[in-house]
Amino acid sequence: MTKANAHGQSTDEEDKAAYEEFKTLVNMTAHQLDKWLATEESRAVGQKDGDAESVGHKSGRRIIELLGAKKSDLQADDYAHMRKVAGYVKRHLAQRPHGDIEHTNWRYSLMNWGHDPLK
Repeated sequence: MTKANAHGQSTDEEDKAAYEEFKTLVNMTAHQLDKWLATEESRAVGQKDGDAESVGHKSGRRIIELLGAKKSDLQADDYAHMRKVAGYVKRHLAQRPHGDIEHTNWRYSLMNWGHDPLK
């Protein structure tokens, strides 16, 4: 869990670490992710939060925004989402199934979060 300062906010060092981890784990470009999110496979996977769009699909749209943002424009909620993405990707990678993963829901879910395990 990320430590917070007395005001409940992360420190500059923690934000820098979150940014670097996000940039390392998100291995799809904004263009690749945008193209992926338009597919049926992308829309078919993931946990739905009461509406038709999965949590991961929504996250993918947010990741596209983050990839296009200037680092100097990032806010606390952006760093929080970067931490959420990194946590999801790391947890999901630890659950890698055996065998060919190319056409699996496991890979498709990761791709919604900006990480293609075949790259």
